[in-house]
Amino acid sequence: MTTSTSAATSLLERMDHLMGQSKDDNDRQFVTALGRGLVILAAFEHHERLTHQQLCQMTKLPKATISRLIHTLTTLGFLRTNEHGQYQLGSSAVRLSATAWSRHDMVAYAEPLLRQFASENEVSVNLATEVEGEMRYHACCRSPARLSVNLQVGSAVPVARTAIGRAFYAVSSQARQATIISNLKENLSDEDYIHAQSALTQAAQHYEQYGYTVSDGEFSTDILAVAVGVYDVATGQYAYSLNASVPSANWEADDYAAIIVPKLQALAERIGGGDA
Repeated sequence: MTTSTSAATSLLERMDHLMGQSKDDNDRQFVTALGRGLVILAAFEHHERLTHQQLCQMTKLPKATISRLIHTLTTLGFLRTNEHGQYQLGSSAVRLSATAWSRHDMVAYAEPLLRQFASENEVSVNLATEVEGEMRYHACCRSPARLSVNLQVGSAVPVARTAIGRAFYAVSSQARQATIISNLKENLSDEDYIHAQSALTQAAQHYEQYGYTVSDGEFSTDILAVAVGVYDVATGQYAYSLNASVPSANWEADDYAAIIVPKLQALAERIGGGDA
């Protein structure tokens, strides 16, 4: 499963979908009342304060149900009322969030998963993020196969000529994309900048259609790589991108992508969600 590049699915939308799916599946173990209470909390993902009416509109729950849920959540400290009669997350929610956030270290969590993925699929797999117009590697696991480029934690590679850079650009917000383009314009020659801009535009279109980017010999002539974005559910944004590379002599790009991309997408979702 991939997350939309235009606008990542909100927590409220995701929970609404899961609630509906549970109902369709006639899941007898699913506690609907608890689910509705959590939906109320999810409404605050992008809002500091909400009114009773706004909660009704956002959750599409009946007013009486909203009132009972608010009373319960307020009693337990998950909501509180401010001086204007609006609702905000309470101390219980804040304490849970702080605990979860303090334990969320994506790179440390990802490293053993990357090692397992590299071993099982005989690929090199890396996690990186954009820093001042380059992709900076934060975690690396090399394939047993010999590659001409030896990348390590801290290594930097071009955004526009690598699958990992193209994927990061493709999933970034418009503001972040504009910053990346500005950095490229500042640091590249006019000719290289035109090529980079074109490559990133095409990569974003490819990602929108297929859910991944590819670089076949464009960064290093003997490397074939595919990459996907990593959506961090803790921060609600794309924080990294993830690639998997092999010697290009061993594979056709389409055949390689068909096999490894679904696995890479699943790995990215697992890393971003922090799910063991």
